[in-house]
Amino acid sequence: MAAASLSGIRRFEMVVLLGALTAFAPLSIDMYLPALPALQQYFGSTEGEIQLTLASFFLGFALGQSLYGPVADRFGRKPPIYAGMCLYVISSTACALASSAHALIGFRLLQAIGACSGAVMSRAMVRDLFPVEETRRVYSALILVMGVSPLVAPLLGSYVLLWLGWKAIFLSVAAAGSLALVGVYFRVPETLPEPQPLSMGYIFKTYGDLLKDRFFLGSAMATGFSSGGMFAYIAGAPFVFINLFGMRPDRFAWLFGLNAAAVVIGAQVNGRVLHGHPPERLMRNAAIVQAIAGAIIMIAGFTRAGGMLGIAVPLFLYMSAIGFVFPNAVAIALANHGRIAGMASALLGTLQFSMAAIAVLVLGAINSTTALPMSAAICVCGFLGIVTHVTMLRPKSQAKEAITISI
Repeated sequence: MAAASLSGIRRFEMVVLLGALTAFAPLSIDMYLPALPALQQYFGSTEGEIQLTLASFFLGFALGQSLYGPVADRFGRKPPIYAGMCLYVISSTACALASSAHALIGFRLLQAIGACSGAVMSRAMVRDLFPVEETRRVYSALILVMGVSPLVAPLLGSYVLLWLGWKAIFLSVAAAGSLALVGVYFRVPETLPEPQPLSMGYIFKTYGDLLKDRFFLGSAMATGFSSGGMFAYIAGAPFVFINLFGMRPDRFAWLFGLNAAAVVIGAQVNGRVLHGHPPERLMRNAAIVQAIAGAIIMIAGFTRAGGMLGIAVPLFLYMSAIGFVFPNAVAIALANHGRIAGMASALLGTLQFSMAAIAVLVLGAINSTTALPMSAAICVCGFLGIVTHVTMLRPKSQAKEAITISI
């Protein structure tokens, strides 16, 4: 099914459904964030052990995507969604029944492997359905739909935690996964344009060719470092703002929602300034903003200057820049790979979330009671984002040329 065959209403419906599938990752992360201190108390664990429940999710999300890509390019986009979302529902229920922090870490790994099916297939389906020049705008729209999750999820999670306890959080996302399965079955069409071979030789060769593509690898690294800073914030913020600054969980949820709104605002501004602005330039400017914001956060975390606001305000700037980095990076990375959009989308996500997992694992290993580890991680990721743009992404004229090429 091509974009031309979609009516206005169906196009809107597809964006909403694909955005909802993409939202299961932030939903699974953000909804339980207010419960991290409660989980630490419930299991009698250290802060580092509880942060591993987040790191294991990122690791599963990274590894799982590389598995779905080849299957999607061979058998279609919908079968991997069915398998992944069934695993998501089962493992989310298992998380609610976990008897120890170590069991929760394992179930979170499986939950992520299930959730990433929606993220991989959504990016691939956009590449299947829409012409290259329109994909950046569609990806920005997906971020708008996906952005509803981090806006609502922490607040919803905080009240579910207060009223029903942390187990109900995982049962809630299991129910949401069941509804998504029904929606995909009845309303999402199969979009695979041409089945591709499925063999280990072909898979390794294709992934190798993708890694040799400078546009693809540079874009993947840019999203990876941007994500690394974001997920360092996600992993560290509950302990920094709730434990260190004494913020109530429900108020933290509002703060988290504000930063999620920053991503949505950035993505929508990006969608409106695309014409006349090459994607590489927009990404570079966003990386500069993130590097500056990261440096300010680092200084505030080290000196405690400005208190809570000294960290919260530059965090908002860092998060708003993500709304520019992600849509443009994904569009550039997939532009030349429409025939293998599933594998390209999978590898892109694997690289992105591998960096996120590393950032969170480092935070968990440090196990500090200050804001410094989170602040330092965000600062380093912001700096590496600038290095990526300088060393790996080509000048704007070449980037613009690449974005107009389609297979």
